[in-house]
Amino acid sequence: MHGHGRQKGCVMRQKVIFHIDVNSAFLSWEAVERMKCENNEPDLRTIPSAVGGDVSKRRGVILAKSIPAKKYKIRTGEPVVDALRKCPELVLVPPNHELYARSSAAFMEILRKYSDLVEPYSIDEAFMDMSGTQRLFGSPVDAANAIKDEIYNTLGFTVNVGISSNKLLAKMASDFKKPNLVHTLFPEEIEQKMWPLPVRGLFFVGGASERKLKALGIQTIGELARADVNMIKSALKKHGEVIWNFANGRDMSVVEPLPVDNKGYGNSTTISFDVTDAQTAKKVLLSLAETVGRRLRKDGVRIEVVSVSIRFYDLSHVSHQTVLTTPTNITKEIYETACRLFDELWNGTPIRHLGVRTGRVVRGETGRQISLFDDTDYEKLERLEQAVDCIREKFGADAIKRASFLKRDGSGQKK
Repeated sequence: MHGHGRQKGCVMRQKVIFHIDVNSAFLSWEAVERMKCENNEPDLRTIPSAVGGDVSKRRGVILAKSIPAKKYKIRTGEPVVDALRKCPELVLVPPNHELYARSSAAFMEILRKYSDLVEPYSIDEAFMDMSGTQRLFGSPVDAANAIKDEIYNTLGFTVNVGISSNKLLAKMASDFKKPNLVHTLFPEEIEQKMWPLPVRGLFFVGGASERKLKALGIQTIGELARADVNMIKSALKKHGEVIWNFANGRDMSVVEPLPVDNKGYGNSTTISFDVTDAQTAKKVLLSLAETVGRRLRKDGVRIEVVSVSIRFYDLSHVSHQTVLTTPTNITKEIYETACRLFDELWNGTPIRHLGVRTGRVVRGETGRQISLFDDTDYEKLERLEQAVDCIREKFGADAIKRASFLKRDGSGQKK
């Protein structure tokens, strides 16, 4: 009897981590929005449908697909043309990023009602540390069902919830049978629920890793878990050690809520593919710096601190900040500072999420420290950026684009 009580106490102290994942996010959000209009359109989730690139020109790739579209073997990331060849009656809708940002914010807001430790991992998924909330919300499974049902009843879309004692296993659990389900994957369930799965099903194992593992005779996650770690490391280097630990259910990363923006002067984005080169990352940083700079100028304020955060594809993240010599609201200065911080931080690990945040907001005019080595006309730069802001306000965000955002054709010429 006493032994049972001690065991129960131990379970109570165990970490409880949730991973919440929106089912077919972009498509679900489109479906919910269209059904609000009540014009008798079918629910996109119940028919073969997809969110794609430029539908009119049949260009671009599939960003999200309905469960019925899966029967036609339509895959996320494949060209729209190929998808239409597989399923000519596929209903295609163009992406609406403003809607997705709005839906994501509403989704995250509900999660924060249940825990103050919520880590957005991408626009449509988040980790929650629910340790010690049993008295408030009941057992982890009851709490997960409450969250899942509140999201559906309030916002109209479904989610999967994975429950475990660490982030990796919670993420693996949320990926089990879909949609609208809660799954557990505690360490004692790994052997039964995770080890029989194909090795490609393990988080962090891509096509190249799968081929190397199969060459070693490893087909399932269980075979990887039981393999000699040195053999795995010799074939896949440091990455091999990471996935060997993952196969054994080991993950030491903690749920880290992203810092709240200072007065809203920050911006971040999850990238839909792994960024592996600095040039692409810096284009993303420029886009983020532009948004931050525009909001600072609109409110007539400047900032003294710039910080950059990088979230990698293996759940880890780093951040770094610096204090400026002079307060600024000029995009160029914010961007150049962000690039310098990025260069100091980045070690080549593939990137999934980038953020640019600012701090120490200063109102009113501020004197600029003059440097003998800096001949930049900052007043002229500020006037130019305010003129660009006015044009964009009047004619739309795409009225003026920086040269670095213009795509080049095969000959190297800008379009």
